[in-house]
Amino acid sequence: MDIVERRVRVLVANGPRLMRELVLAVLADQHDIEVIGEIQNENELAMAIEEARPDVLILALDDTDKRATQCGFLVGRYPQMKILALAPEKNRGVFYWAVVDVRTKALESSEAGILSALREPPSLVNTFHH
Repeated sequence: MDIVERRVRVLVANGPRLMRELVLAVLADQHDIEVIGEIQNENELAMAIEEARPDVLILALDDTDKRATQCGFLVGRYPQMKILALAPEKNRGVFYWAVVDVRTKALESSEAGILSALREPPSLVNTFHH
């Protein structure tokens, strides 16, 4: 029985044409990576991500600090997706991803316990990891 290797699904978005072409050329020869789309217009980005649900989004940054808000928003909305943000003019890149950490805390089974839990901000103290 053959084991089917899961391919990493990549969406390449906006940025300078030359950068997109270089990224696409690098990815073309990778047997375990599949480019599922290319977006040239940033206005189409949200719809493309929603429809394609890529594993990785590759996009261009003018400055590695300027795009952090957008990348944070996208990773928050699509926590399963990673973002590789490249700043070709600065020869830099930033990789964004989310880590989900579920925590629990014992709760007193009473009206006061329920209300206390609803009002209490999340805390790292006295929590149990699962």
